[in-house]
Amino acid sequence: MKDIEFPIFGTKKKDDREFNLSDPKEREEYFFFKAGEEIKKIRKYLENNAFIVYLLGKKSSGKGTYSKMLAEVIDPEKIDHFSIGDMVRGVDEEIKDENKRKELLSFLEKNYRGWNPLEEVISILEGRSTTKLLPTDFILTLVKREISRRERKVIFIDGFPRDMDQISYSLFFRDLIGYRDDDDFFALIDVPEQVIDERIKWRRVCPKCNTSRNLKLLPTSKIGYDKEKEEFYLICDAPGCTEEKMERKEGDERGVEPIKERLDMDEKLIRQAFSLHGIPKILLRNSIPVEKADEYFAKYELTPEYKYRLNKEEEVEIEEVPWTIKDDNGKESHSLLAPPVVVSFIKQLTDILKI
Repeated sequence: MKDIEFPIFGTKKKDDREFNLSDPKEREEYFFFKAGEEIKKIRKYLENNAFIVYLLGKKSSGKGTYSKMLAEVIDPEKIDHFSIGDMVRGVDEEIKDENKRKELLSFLEKNYRGWNPLEEVISILEGRSTTKLLPTDFILTLVKREISRRERKVIFIDGFPRDMDQISYSLFFRDLIGYRDDDDFFALIDVPEQVIDERIKWRRVCPKCNTSRNLKLLPTSKIGYDKEKEEFYLICDAPGCTEEKMERKEGDERGVEPIKERLDMDEKLIRQAFSLHGIPKILLRNSIPVEKADEYFAKYELTPEYKYRLNKEEEVEIEEVPWTIKDDNGKESHSLLAPPVVVSFIKQLTDILKI
């Protein structure tokens, strides 16, 4: 983030060894090699306790990836992630189903407390555009329902707070409604805008099965070359698919431009949360300055960039190099893969929980 320096939580060890982080078994070994004692402590803690985390990061910053990977490492049965956007879309569907609508209205009548009459809020819900935000007090009631469905589970809440006034609401609403006497804290994610931009610009989608990959960062096993356009392309290798040429979705060439306003608001929210007192914060950073990368991380922990060329036989050859981008302060940096970021999450979590 501009002008805010998130600390570097390096993972490099003297006796380091290389892992294939795309392989689930090796990824599990990696986590225990890097943070085995901390993982055991968290698992022990969760035998009798839980906590709630508010994930704050820019759109496409990896909130879901980090929380789901942490659940995979610690205990998938005891950790849940839910997105406010998915929650609202689910309510959009419930309101159309007669039986589910009755159940929803019954819960709201008992639990909703807000400035707007419930009938008015339901009317907004039924007739709103997807870009219109619902009243904060209504969102809080829906979050309360989601929490009640996940009794004694760790909960990662993705997408709330979504506006400036919701920052303070998020700190107090569980106390006000008498729900869950568990620790809660923010997890703030710092991802350079260029990372998000290139993830979008180089995204490719199969027109048949909708599998999504990335020409620059996550290729398929087969690469083609279009002589007419003089460009390389991905060939879908999803099981059951028919090796379709993967294509760029309309609008992806614009990168972050269509969501710039949303990204700016996300940054303001992170800054606001960063400056708050009285609530613990986990600080996660996606990138590392190039000159510090070797000191803090092993090469295999850096996001690779894939470059292509044709050899004399006109076969596609692939070169893998560390992906270099500029962070929001203009500093040359390498992007980190998700696992080392999750290692820093685990280590900070044990500090916050004092275990």
